[in-house]
Formats: sequence, C-alpha cells, structure tokens
Amino acid sequence: MKFSELSIYFDRISQNSSRLEITRILAELFNKLTPSEIEKVVYLLQGRVRPAYEGIDFGMAEKMIVRAAMSALSIEKEYFEKVFKKSGDLGLAIEHFKREIHSFEERDMSVVEVYEVFYKLATSSGPGSQDAKISYLSLLIRTLDPISSRFLARLPTGSIRMGFSDMTVLDAYSWMIAGDKSLRGAIEKAYHVRPELGFIGRELKEKGVSAMERIIPKVFTPIIMMRAERLSSAEAIVKQIGESLVEPKFDGFRLQIHYSRKTDKVTLYSRSLEDVTYMYPDIVKGVKKQVKSSEIIFEGEAIGYNPKTGAFLPFQETVQRKRKYDIKEMAEKIPLRLFSFELLFLNGKSFVNVPFLERRRTLEGEIDSKRDLARDIVLVADEEKVKDPKRLEALFDEAVGKGLEGIMAKKIDGVYKPGAREWNWIKYKRSYSSKINDTIDCLVMGYDLGKGKRTVFGIGAFLVGVYDDKQEKFVTIAKIGTGLTDEEWRELKKKSEKLITNGKQEDYLVDKMMDCDVWLSPKLVVEIRADEITKSPVHTAGLALRFPRLERFRDDKKPQDATSLKEVEKMSKNQ
Repeated sequence: MKFSELSIYFDRISQNSSRLEITRILAELFNKLTPSEIEKVVYLLQGRVRPAYEGIDFGMAEKMIVRAAMSALSIEKEYFEKVFKKSGDLGLAIEHFKREIHSFEERDMSVVEVYEVFYKLATSSGPGSQDAKISYLSLLIRTLDPISSRFLARLPTGSIRMGFSDMTVLDAYSWMIAGDKSLRGAIEKAYHVRPELGFIGRELKEKGVSAMERIIPKVFTPIIMMRAERLSSAEAIVKQIGESLVEPKFDGFRLQIHYSRKTDKVTLYSRSLEDVTYMYPDIVKGVKKQVKSSEIIFEGEAIGYNPKTGAFLPFQETVQRKRKYDIKEMAEKIPLRLFSFELLFLNGKSFVNVPFLERRRTLEGEIDSKRDLARDIVLVADEEKVKDPKRLEALFDEAVGKGLEGIMAKKIDGVYKPGAREWNWIKYKRSYSSKINDTIDCLVMGYDLGKGKRTVFGIGAFLVGVYDDKQEKFVTIAKIGTGLTDEEWRELKKKSEKLITNGKQEDYLVDKMMDCDVWLSPKLVVEIRADEITKSPVHTAGLALRFPRLERFRDDKKPQDATSLKEVEKMSKNQ
C-alpha cells in the first residue's frame, strides 16, 4: 500500500467519533495490508513505531517539526508562522504550503518505506541526533503529497493518535477476519501473553485465528499481569477455593523479571508494562547472581528492607525507590528485597497453563536462596498449604504483625491467566478489615502525561491535595494513576485543559518527588474514596491515601469547600 492511501484512512478515522465505525474502517484498512505492512501500520496509527513498553519516542518537539518543514519547503520563518498561527494546526499549515509549493522530488512512497524512515528518526540518538531527525522528516515532507504531509507532521508530536485504544485494534482484527467481534476473546487472550499489536496482526494475516492458540511468552516481551480477587474473611476464602497455598502479601512494587543468561540481560517491567530496570540496580544484580535459569520470566514483589533492624519498610518509604535521579544513593539508603512468587516461562517452555503448585515448586528450584534477608536479594516468598479458616486467619494476623499488607491465597491447581482477575488468586488485606467510611474531596493540582496505553488519554496520573489552614497552602495527599474508567480519564483531561498554568501555583506545597508534568490552577475538585490513610514521608500532608480511586467530579464544590487537612487527620485517627 502507498502512504497516500493510508493517509486517506487517517483522515476518515480522524473525522469519526463512533468507536464501532472506527473499528470497521480499521478492519477495511487491515484487509488491504500485507502481513509485513500490518505489523508496521498498526503502530503508525497510534503515533509510534514499536509497542509502548519499548519506550521508543520520536523525541521531536513542535519547534523541530517547524524547522523540518521550513527546510523541506524553503519557507521563511515569519511567513510559515503567520499561516501556522491562522490555522492553529501544524499539520494543516504544512498541507497548505505543500499545495502552494510544488516539489520536483514529490513521489508516492510505500507505507513500509515511510515506516523505515520514521523508525530511523525515532531511534536516532546521541550527538547530532536532532539534526538527523529534522533531516529525516524534511525528506518525507518534500517527497510526499499534501494530505500525507499533514499526517507526517502529526506523527512525531503524538497528535496522530485518534482516540482508540489497543482494544479497538483487537476488535478490528476480529472484524477483519469474521466481520464482527466474535473472535475478540481468542485474539485478546493471545495479546495478553504477547502484547505486541504488530506481531498479533502479522500472525493473523499469515496463519489465521488458530495461530492465537499457539502463542507463548517471549523473554523481553512483558506479559500483562494477572490480578487477584478480594475477600474480607478467611471463611469466605476457604468457601470460594477450598485448600489453598497462602503467601504473604507484600506492600511494595510488583515486578515482572525477564532474564537471559546467554546475553547477561535483565529487564524489569512494572505492572503497567513500563521498563523500570534502571531504577532497581540492586534487583538486577541479585537476579544475575542468584537465578540459575538460561531463560526465565517470573514475578515478584520488591519491598524496602532495613538491614539494621531486619524489618520491612512501609510502602511510603519503599516508594521513594521509584525515581529517575539519585538512584545509586537511594539504593544504598533503601535496599530492596525481591520476593518471587510466580513462574511464567522457563528455558523455552511456557508455564502459563501449568497448575500453580507445579509453577511454584519449579520456581523454587531456579533461585539460589538461603532465605536469608541479610545475604539474599532475591528470595522465594514463604508459603503454607491451608484449608482451615482459623489457620488462614492466624497467617493473616502474623503477616500484618510484620508490617505487611496481608496474605494472598492461591488456588493450588489454578493456572495463570494474563490480564484477567479471577478466583485463582484472592487477596485478604488489612485495609479490607478497617476501611475509612467516608470519601475525601480533593483539589486536582496537576498531572503527569500519559504513557503506554494511557497515552491516548493524555493523562497518566494526577496529583490531589487538601487545604492546610495552618500553612495556608494546599498539601498533597495522593497521586492517582488507577481506578478510573476510560470515560473518566477523558473527562478529567477535558476539564483540565482550561486550567493549565505555566508553573506550580504559589499556594501548592509539593515535594519534588511529586512534581507534575502539567500544573493546574486551583479549581477542579474531585471526590476520592480510599481504603485507608497512612503516614507518608513524600506527601506534604504527612499522610497518604492508600488505593485511592475517583468517586465523582464535584463541579458543585469550590477548592475552599474541599476536605481540610485537619479533617483528614481526624479520619486517620478514627479509621
């Protein structure tokens, strides 16, 4: 397919707001593509060249794209900016000049040719990379037609994203083959094991939907993590799954570890599939030293540890390890221990559909651990077979007494279901026994830009605070990145757009660890529900909300009507 034809599809999709119609248009497009083309086009449709977890960004600001366009079309800056200001859209401005200025170099390139140029652009790094990026984009603008050029300008800025998620693409794959959504379940199951939209599309085009059943994990491609159900009593857990294997529920970071002894490479993925390897050099060192396998994918929870006392650290201290700067210094201050609990892939074999007890016993044999917290960085979580509710309750009390969250009860013959929340895992946590009964009205102070699947919403997490009468400032109490529906994320972005400011407000008291990419003026109030209130060294309220989630937007409330810090402190004492 030629890129000019793909641009027409870009145009059709961008003018449509119906999810069903977008799905049909995508299916029509996918049917016209070869296996090689679909693998590349599906990423271009989302403003990327590879899956989000690989972290490859175009790295081009609007000014760089303007420079590329002026260079490609030999236009004076003043003239270009005049037209750009009038249209308000960089893509439309470039399209305008392309129609006005004929280029003798213009020709129709294939989608594969254009993709290859964009891939070089996105992966350019080091000295001279900015000039190289401008040169690559300038070449494409000179060569392609006006409509294509409009979308060329939008791709590097991310504005090409048209409001549909990976799930819409999976629906379109089903429509491509069956003309409806009937194959979505089988395709999504494979996607949860290998969340590479391009790979899934190519497999479907080449081998059909039956190929989805043969897809297994691949080292250094993160698997979408399984989730646990919740119950609030030992009796309910035993009634639901009978005899289970009970493990401590650690209050830290869940990590998925990918390791290849042959390449001596370790990659750590977060729950959101973000590559966080650079944050935890001590975990990497421990994996290389203690894991025996040639190739392995396993999961564990990283938790802060105090070598002097032998005690685990609370989450609000452990969370300080999640940072971009001063990593070595913080690793020495707050060392981590990784408690592994799940095996997904080992030496070429998938363990996803293997019963849990076998997965667990195999994992134990792959980690060289003496269960010594002072010696080992990587350990296997303690476990006990339990069928008596009284014993399960005792294990729960014991875990809480050690400063842990609670326990996980796992179905002995349960399989690992990527991306699913099922009764194979049940979590029983302290907060379920002592939830705060009331909601808290908070001010939205700012937000971080979206990453991964949240890129489409423009917001990845938002910072909320309450008012401290003593300091006469808003103090932070939670940064919320989960617990919202897709529609709520979109509504939050829409409500925030009119409130964006040039910097942090003077009456916002914020620790540098909680800095936001975008700051908002103090006008948007939200009602938040949380499981409990805990002490916090990083939130300026001195307190933090555990597992906060959006209850509703409070358009009827002004910032001064929000919950005060004094009220939150009282709730903390009463919980």
